[in-house]
Amino acid sequence: MDESFSLSGDPSELYLRISCDDGLLDTAQADTLERWDVAVLHRRRVQEEGSQSLDSRARPVPDGPPVAVEDITIGMMVFYRVHLDRGRNAYWAMEEESEELYEIAQALLDPETGFFASDVSERLDYVGSALLVMDRVALEPPWRGHGLAAVLGCEVINRLMAGCRAVVCSPGVTDLSSQRLSEKSEWDRVNAKITHGWESVGFRHYRDNVYLLSPASQELEEQRGALRGRLAELGASWRIRA
Repeated sequence: MDESFSLSGDPSELYLRISCDDGLLDTAQADTLERWDVAVLHRRRVQEEGSQSLDSRARPVPDGPPVAVEDITIGMMVFYRVHLDRGRNAYWAMEEESEELYEIAQALLDPETGFFASDVSERLDYVGSALLVMDRVALEPPWRGHGLAAVLGCEVINRLMAGCRAVVCSPGVTDLSSQRLSEKSEWDRVNAKITHGWESVGFRHYRDNVYLLSPASQELEEQRGALRGRLAELGASWRIRA
């Protein structure tokens, strides 16, 4: 069976809502860490008096009831823009925020200065001073396994990376509720698949489970085009078979 057919909707109707809450707090911690929340939404057309799709391809039924548009949240992402040149020492700001951010800080930053460690700095083009952390990416089960996380994540990175010298992630399973991952072999297989997805965007292993991506990399733009093409193919295939 075509893998697009197992999707619960047309992937061409996915879109992102990217937001950053500003509490207007004049604190060093808030100046250093910006949290960006991303909602992954699926738009579908429904009859106004019910919630059932009009037909298998979400097209209006002739002489049917009025059509309404409904947006369903099918996933989320969390990113942090870490400003190394303002507020408090970024190393300790990340340590205070979460264990995951602290592990990244330990791999990339100098605890004395809060800036990139010298060996990290040597690997990066100077295109900005901030660090963009892809902290979490999660999709609802019916939307997993089709490479959509890489497609969507690449779009968010493209929008948030301005002024950043590096993008970083620590790929791995975020949904620990799945019983099928109780076997180590299955756990390893899923983690390897997730890692491969982020490598397709341009992330490269640096140390431990930390992967780096340079915003200046031509590969990022090339892969963005390829991933957008992949999304278009999935959508076309779904519409033919739905």
